Amino acid sequence: MDLLILGGTGFLGPHTVRAAQQRGHTIAMFNRGRTNPQLFQGLQQLHGDRDPKVGDGLKALTGRRWDAVIDTSGYLPRLVRASAELLAPSVKQYIFISTVSVYADLSKPGVNETDPVGTLQDDTIEQITGETQGPLKALCEKAAESAMPGRVTNIRPGLIVGPGDPTDRFTYWPVRIDRGGEVLAPLPKEAPVQFIDVRDLAQWIIKVIEDGHAGVYNATGPRARLTLAQMLYGCRAATSSAVSFTWVDPEFLLARGVKPWSELPQWLPGENDAGQDQVNIDRALSLGLTFRPLAETARDTIKWHKETRPVDYDFGATEGTFGMKAQRERQVLAAWHARSTPTP
Repeated sequence: MDLLILGGTGFLGPHTVRAAQQRGHTIAMFNRGRTNPQLFQGLQQLHGDRDPKVGDGLKALTGRRWDAVIDTSGYLPRLVRASAELLAPSVKQYIFISTVSVYADLSKPGVNETDPVGTLQDDTIEQITGETQGPLKALCEKAAESAMPGRVTNIRPGLIVGPGDPTDRFTYWPVRIDRGGEVLAPLPKEAPVQFIDVRDLAQWIIKVIEDGHAGVYNATGPRARLTLAQMLYGCRAATSSAVSFTWVDPEFLLARGVKPWSELPQWLPGENDAGQDQVNIDRALSLGLTFRPLAETARDTIKWHKETRPVDYDFGATEGTFGMKAQRERQVLAAWHARSTPTP
């Protein structure tokens, strides 16, 4: 099959390209040529801008045909509408990579593809924030479907993890555990977590195209319920480092100013987020979504981290990344032990 990827040079994109190559498909890439331009130089490279108002815009896509387009870089409905409308006569299927954040209410477990999505009072807003990202993605889905009715596959991943993830939203845990010593871990141990290895998602995207499935699909994992403790112990299985976990009450952490999710990734103590890591994925499972072992994801993530990052890399030290700085972790642990020690 002839496939077009809009973007393709960030995190999910390169893994999707490789998955398509492994299946023998022909790939063309459309992007600005700025991010990781050294990648896939042997592939057809089409340069332009998602915004038709910038430079030549989408001009490089005109007069060409593909079996499917994979949109990994659509965040604003106006831009998704422009690409989908332009490509509608030229492609059979439009794969839009959305997010589970589209849902209006993630306070309850079991959210599925029929549940309401978030909305904006002003649909013309183009500022992406924590509050607008989900509704904007929902509008992007709608824009694609409007341009290509019945030919769009809206894939809603949860947390995407694995080698190449620049955010550290999962990377923090296997790498921190590999460093060894006493690891700060937030209670409760039985809190659910969900995520998907980027390679599993990429392979499933290609399978969905090959099988010709349209519609909406939540795409996260694993298949069975996974707790925070099971995730951390699974990461420990990927390393030989000597590790001990100190489980700390959420009330103490919040009182010390520890930020959920950002400083301790995948820790969501708020009731409004109770369903964030319990999204229903039955539809994707029915179409063959599979998952590799957690230890494999952890091991490969550690390997990627060591091979590509400085030895003194400190989590949370760079804006936009996640995880707790090493000194900060030591301070919180010291305060916890001091609090737990009876007064003589």
